[in-house]
Amino acid sequence: MKVAAADLQALCEALFASAGVSAAHARAWAEVLVWANLRGVESHGVLRIPRYLELIELGQLHAQPEMKWLTRAGAIALLDADRAPGPVAMVAAMDEAIARARDVHVGWVVVRDITHAGAVGHFALRAAEQGMVGMVMTASIPLMAWPGSRGGVLSTNPIAVAMPAEGRAPLLLDMATSQVSNGKVLAAKDAAATIPTGWGVDKDGADTTDATKVATLLPLGGPKGAGLSLMIECLASLAASNGVIGPALRGELPKGDTRMNGVAIALDIGAFGDGAAIRREVTALADTIKAQPKAPGAEELLMPGERGDAVKAKRLRDGIPIAKGTWARLAEVAAARGVAMPALL
Repeated sequence: MKVAAADLQALCEALFASAGVSAAHARAWAEVLVWANLRGVESHGVLRIPRYLELIELGQLHAQPEMKWLTRAGAIALLDADRAPGPVAMVAAMDEAIARARDVHVGWVVVRDITHAGAVGHFALRAAEQGMVGMVMTASIPLMAWPGSRGGVLSTNPIAVAMPAEGRAPLLLDMATSQVSNGKVLAAKDAAATIPTGWGVDKDGADTTDATKVATLLPLGGPKGAGLSLMIECLASLAASNGVIGPALRGELPKGDTRMNGVAIALDIGAFGDGAAIRREVTALADTIKAQPKAPGAEELLMPGERGDAVKAKRLRDGIPIAKGTWARLAEVAAARGVAMPALL
């Protein structure tokens, strides 16, 4: 089952508009989701829409948020997102960070009370496309074990870094601090696929290959992923005076609370010297690594972001594949809202 990117974008916008989201916000939100699907990151794409619409109905995600800047001083800014769609808030944050980096060479923006932001690499790339280094982090409720814990203690807090290059796409590292993101488990459920051992554990803390039984995800590299997640909680949540993990573990949050926070950073790499020369060095480094001898069976040494770039090019040409489970859930919410589903390719 495949659909054209433009048609999928239009479907997303229509579904969000049916929930009261403004045209501009619906477009920005849809762009982030379709971008994820184009790059083969189904876990952060349109499969999330039914849940987003449910959160709007529950009042946990505001279709018409009243975002406001609480602090703007030098390189620093703090945005209260008022439970805005995560992509809408993070685009605003990164654009502010870029503007501050133009003035003082670095912009560091913290955003409080966002909702799920999707694939955070999208926002880091906004800075790289301006010739700057982009870095993005988000923090949310417990979804991941601490080494030795039985249940969820930390979140899968993602981090993305985009490094501009000369004559090639930026290098883009976009990763969760868990072994895999929660969205990959959701995607496995939609595709009725088994998952590898080591992704997550069931309610009793036992490893499972059944996506429907995953209760808690496992940290990437054990204490390394757990420690990185903890520091992101400090930088994104505690810095915004809007802690998530501590209140959640102490039972201080309302049941089902989905509060999140984010950080968007832009760095004017040219402040250290000749920006174009540094970008050329990034390209030279990537080329040098890619030219190294390959292990038996390896076709290519891929740089961060290259796999996604290749998938995007193919899907723009041939269409975006959608799992049957995802398509069925989208069709269900579309029918309930009077939104027409696009034709399949």
